Amino acid sequence: MVALIVIIALIVIAVLIIVGMYNSLIRLRNQVKNAWAQIDVQLKRRHDLIPNLIETVKGYMTHERETLQNITNARSHAVSAQSVGEKAQAERQLTSALGQLNVVVENYPDLKANQNFLALQEELTSTENKISFSRQNYNDQVLFYNNKIQMFPTNVMAGMFNFKQEEFFQLEDKAEREVPKVSFS
Repeated sequence: MVALIVIIALIVIAVLIIVGMYNSLIRLRNQVKNAWAQIDVQLKRRHDLIPNLIETVKGYMTHERETLQNITNARSHAVSAQSVGEKAQAERQLTSALGQLNVVVENYPDLKANQNFLALQEELTSTENKISFSRQNYNDQVLFYNNKIQMFPTNVMAGMFNFKQEEFFQLEDKAEREVPKVSFS
């Protein structure tokens, strides 16, 4: 009789441990998804600001159509990117195109003094900072989740229920690791 109670107690403990591991994996996976959603919100905000910036700049920069076209193309690629890796690559291209705009704007003092342009510049800078913070939070959540998937004993549970590692949102170029300076003044 005592042996039966011990066996039942061990089974209950094992089930509770398994349920706890499974629920922790679900919680971490959902935190990764939430962190990605926060990046997505900021990227959408950035993508929404860019057409306004281009419209403001167009009137001043009649000879810089190629720069504006590069930004428009980069934005289109960024909006249509699907995976984390694709989005990271597209955002690198968009940041580079915006950097080219930064160089060109120096030749247009009237544009640098335009209030609409200054307001858009401030919004874009603020958004870049929010993207950086969101990217850091996302990568932290991915680290916690991936660690949990790889560590024993939850790696067994993760394998049984097909939990997959998530991809970090990384920048490859060391210069790109810094927050882009989008200063037009």
